[in-house]
Amino acid sequence: MKIKAKAMGEYQTNCYIVSVEGKDFIIDPGIGATSWVMQNVTNPIAIFNTHGHFDHVWSNAELQEKLKIPLYSPSADIKLLSSSSWMPDLPPSYPDVAVKPNEEFDFDGIKVKFLHFAGHTEGCSAIEIGDALFSGDFIFERSIGRTDFPYSNPSDMKESLKRFKAITYDKTIYPGHGGTTTIKQEQQYVDYWIEHL
Repeated sequence: MKIKAKAMGEYQTNCYIVSVEGKDFIIDPGIGATSWVMQNVTNPIAIFNTHGHFDHVWSNAELQEKLKIPLYSPSADIKLLSSSSWMPDLPPSYPDVAVKPNEEFDFDGIKVKFLHFAGHTEGCSAIEIGDALFSGDFIFERSIGRTDFPYSNPSDMKESLKRFKAITYDKTIYPGHGGTTTIKQEQQYVDYWIEHL
């Protein structure tokens, strides 16, 4: 598996291209992501959103049109893709697949699972592909997603963190902002975050 990453826009939102067995998967194409994605894919298969905030979904529709591939978004966040109270000029996008909580997909033997970790948004998910976990704005290196936004919920975040702490395996975490970390590394901070929510 090869992973390319580029921080996009004012919020430096990480867009990822995950290449597995000759197939390219695009995760969270944010503001200005289209040209970089087009230059770095050879066999694009699908676009995945970790959640619905504008800085993660801005280029969804443009890439759907240019690449003719399906968009997968968490079902609870679909409403955010066509309306943003922060960014009224958000280009609306409409998923081809409304992803159910913890739903898993099989792309010719390549397993992709959306682990539902609500709190930052209702549908917030971490996308598991091979030995990588693309955590969106659920968890970062020594930090977690904010819970003071519309559709955020601190109680949901606490429950999500408890489930994250219970994960028994380790993988590299590729977050929506900032650098990589690991599941085991971030699990040691979970109790602190739960206490301070």
